[in-house]
Amino acid sequence: MKHIRPLVFIALHACALASHAAALTVQVSDANGQALQDAVVYAEPASGQALTKQQKIVEIEQKGRKFIPEVTVIQAGTSIAFPNNDTVRHHVYSFSPAKVFDLKLYTGQPENPVSFDKAGTVVIGCNIHDQMIAYIHVVPTPHFAKTDATGKARIEGLAAGRYQLKAWHFGLPAPVRIPEQALAMSAGDSTASFKLDTKAR
Repeated sequence: MKHIRPLVFIALHACALASHAAALTVQVSDANGQALQDAVVYAEPASGQALTKQQKIVEIEQKGRKFIPEVTVIQAGTSIAFPNNDTVRHHVYSFSPAKVFDLKLYTGQPENPVSFDKAGTVVIGCNIHDQMIAYIHVVPTPHFAKTDATGKARIEGLAAGRYQLKAWHFGLPAPVRIPEQALAMSAGDSTASFKLDTKAR
């Protein structure tokens, strides 16, 4: 029995930590009050504490001469693979300051995924097909989500504390000022809302 008690303690401690994590539902609307899809919302601890980095690889597919999805949100330090599942070759690139890269004409899977280490917005395109555009918003936190067709996003796993809640959408006018608001999370779930100066498509 001496060997069982520490394991039980660890399990109970993990459950206690999980019980203090809450979810935040954010409603995002456009300038006309309409639900805004593909808006990014993310929460940064007000304390500026270091956050655990995600290690998974994300994919942005090329198919039907489009990037799928059109909008991707990742934490800084995440890598993205760009599989070309189309019937033609594509040349994926970006000149954005947050990440400059160039994947010459190819089909299938490039040899290596691209690492995004700097927070900011990365606009990607195809050097052959001008209509192909997509957006990657790189954030310095693992607490993020993207709105659905109803304009809602849900951020899971927020510990009690104070955060800066921020929102971004590719339709925001340049120069982009990221709207933000102070947020205090308790042990229970919470809600917030943003109205962004852009129009839903």
